[in-house]
Amino acid sequence: MDTYYHTLPNGLRLVHITTASQVAWCGLAVNAGSRDEQKGQYGLAHFVEHTIFKGTTHRRPWHILNRMERVGGELNAYTTKEGTMIYSVFPQEHLPRAVDLLADLVQWSVFPQEELDRERDVVLEEAASFRDTPSDAIYDDFEDLLLKDSELGHNILGKQEDLERLTREDCMQYLKTLYVPNNMAFFSVGPERPERVFRLVEKYFGGMSHTMASRQRQAPQEVERFKQFKYYQSHQAHTIVGARVPDRNHPLRYALMLLNNILGGPGMNSMLNMELRERRGYVYSVDSTLTLFSDCGLMEIYLGCANDDISSCMRVINSITDRLNNELLTERRLDACKKQYCGQLRVSADNTEFIAMRAGRGLLYYGNVPTIDETIASIQAVTPQDIANAAAYLRSDKLSSLTFMPLH
Repeated sequence: MDTYYHTLPNGLRLVHITTASQVAWCGLAVNAGSRDEQKGQYGLAHFVEHTIFKGTTHRRPWHILNRMERVGGELNAYTTKEGTMIYSVFPQEHLPRAVDLLADLVQWSVFPQEELDRERDVVLEEAASFRDTPSDAIYDDFEDLLLKDSELGHNILGKQEDLERLTREDCMQYLKTLYVPNNMAFFSVGPERPERVFRLVEKYFGGMSHTMASRQRQAPQEVERFKQFKYYQSHQAHTIVGARVPDRNHPLRYALMLLNNILGGPGMNSMLNMELRERRGYVYSVDSTLTLFSDCGLMEIYLGCANDDISSCMRVINSITDRLNNELLTERRLDACKKQYCGQLRVSADNTEFIAMRAGRGLLYYGNVPTIDETIASIQAVTPQDIANAAAYLRSDKLSSLTFMPLH
């Protein structure tokens, strides 16, 4: 695979990665998410992601829905706290169709009122479904506490009262303000020559405004460590333990990635899975997640267990995180952890969707897309002291926790 870059005169950045596959991907990564919403409009970023497909000056909703579907492709999108991805996958010969459609959506969406009213109910049902799953809902509640009184500290799906009053004008203004060339990156993965890809993008996006994105992001303030319990309609107790960590540009970011994988990554041999499930039988599942934002980060450990085992699980977690901070891993142990994590990266890189999403995020947030070999080299450079320094953020005296207790 080869990677090619280009920037349009209006500031839109492009990246194209060549593959031998006859299936191609392309899309837009937008540096706009739920943290860019104003109070009283929580849920707007996600709502725009839904309703941007509901009509443009050139196409009705039915035509948008079928534009890629009728050739065997798909059109999709998702929203995070700091970004939005709008993308398509399709047989490679239909690249012009996909680029044309994406350009139409971000430049000419009209957000018809009747479609907004209909989709509003869909989003409210999505939010209700999310709340019905305690293992999902607890993440939002925990992050609202850990990022309290900040732009990052509210649910991506939004509040019902805010969603009910969002208007067509709100959606149009959000699109006009943040879906602009300097705030987006176009990514493409497939067998097409880069010159043709760049010409197509310039044809359909070259006329976009030079308007600079307007935003006022502020790093969240630190909050006091907390330990909270809430009652929830569930059969078991659900707990999240976590803390603030540095942002995605911090020198320790690769150590944090590796530490996260050591603690509770996807492997069944993670430290938490071995201690809490395999050796003690306290949990069915336990995992650790790392989220790095532009100005801070979060590491969270989730587990579900019986009420009587909560304290025991907490003691194990505290013991492990303190040990990782106080005792350096041996070079042999660290090498084994690196080998596992780097192997996981290579397996992931065999997935074209992973390549495409990584390309979009990399160009948007870092200005380039490192190769897997470059990322692996950065992981290999992590030292035992780096792991200990990263683990210092998870010491037992810094961890906050939230538990959903069963009502029965």
